[in-house]
Amino acid sequence: MSEHDRRLTAARDIAPDRRRGGEIRVLLGPRTVGSTSGFMGVANLAPGERIAEHYHPYSEEFLYVARGELIVDLDGEPVPVRTGEALYVPVNVRHRLRNVADEPAEVVFQLGPLAPRPELGHVDTESAAEAATFGGRPEAGVLGGRTEAAP
Repeated sequence: MSEHDRRLTAARDIAPDRRRGGEIRVLLGPRTVGSTSGFMGVANLAPGERIAEHYHPYSEEFLYVARGELIVDLDGEPVPVRTGEALYVPVNVRHRLRNVADEPAEVVFQLGPLAPRPELGHVDTESAAEAATFGGRPEAGVLGGRTEAAP
């Protein structure tokens, strides 16, 4: 592999996208390294933060929790995902990520294949403001088999 083929990026060098909640950074993608088959990044969520519900009409998504614990709502069903665990999100499945724990969470994500055009790859089904009050109250969710409610 030549030096020109190698594309190294660092999360610290990518400005976070906060439009959908949390801090989302695309590390490897068409804009950062010229990839043509998918993209990969990292999302950080502070306690109580969430990424608004959405779906991908062209891409599968693979999630790996590198730190912390999350609830991922798949078509409305809560799925706890802990450090060291991975979750597959099929094409067209609505999903929302919620940190209902007391510690920050970090999740690595990868999506592929790419949509025909960037604006077709992501469909929001709620706003970040709506996600902040999911279930009628902040912090509602299930984690580790118990119900977590807002203080």
